[in-house]
Amino acid sequence: MRHLMSPLDLSVEELDELLTLANDIEKNPRKYAHACEGKKLATCFYEPSTRTRLSFESAMLNLGGSVLGFSSADSSSAAKGESVSDTIRVISCFADICAMRHPKEGAPLVASSKSSIPVINAGDGGHQHPTQTLTDLLTIRSLKGRLDHLKIGLCGDLKFGRTVHSLIHALTRYPGVEFVLISPEELRVPDYIREDVLKKNNIPFKELERLEDALPELDILYMTRVQKERFFNEEDYVRMKDFYILTKDKLSLARKDMLILHPLPRVNEISVEVDDDPRAAYFKQVQYGVYVRMALILTLLKWR
Repeated sequence: MRHLMSPLDLSVEELDELLTLANDIEKNPRKYAHACEGKKLATCFYEPSTRTRLSFESAMLNLGGSVLGFSSADSSSAAKGESVSDTIRVISCFADICAMRHPKEGAPLVASSKSSIPVINAGDGGHQHPTQTLTDLLTIRSLKGRLDHLKIGLCGDLKFGRTVHSLIHALTRYPGVEFVLISPEELRVPDYIREDVLKKNNIPFKELERLEDALPELDILYMTRVQKERFFNEEDYVRMKDFYILTKDKLSLARKDMLILHPLPRVNEISVEVDDDPRAAYFKQVQYGVYVRMALILTLLKWR
């Protein structure tokens, strides 16, 4: 049995197999329509979610399986004080596989150590979000044709952004990848990413504060929102929330073939006028998320 806590839980070869399976699912959905008949997915979401939870549910239903679960801590026995360890032991009696989101870093890992079914980390605090990373990798590979030799700009909340942390971890394994880290001083990427991931692996990167300075050189621009739920201080959030706004005018500085990605939800960081630009791929990204989660469910159930 295997779990998925981090994108690094999959080797590059396994990742390629998973993404190839996701592409086949996209092209031949009927072939997989009954692949999980009789199987149940539990979605244990201790934090609010639209895309990730519904994407998992859509993925399992598309495979012919069924879904059960809860969408907030208040609607689970966590409200009564039940531990994650006890919850997963109970869930293991009801379902064949579990996707868990939790505000505390490491909670899905704790669950996986006590579970008798595969557990997927659907986001743990500001730490990791591996299935969003799989979504991002599938989107890039499908639209760019490769995952190597790319210059990727990551813009916005790089301190608390778990999607950014996961994506950096995953892409450092591909040759020729460079990062441009665009953020205000207060939201710079954490030291453990800068020192232990980028510098330690000799990955080329630079840190900038102005989005306009980075746009002309990028193959991919990955925008993120400033996450109100990660701030302890309302004043700091208000000061930071509109630091970056991608507009049509700014986009004129970028290459014609640059891709714009965003894990969503969007607040103000991408103007709606950008949505019609052929470089805007963030809604396609959502669709790719369903295919890659279908591939992941199939892969983990096979390993069970």
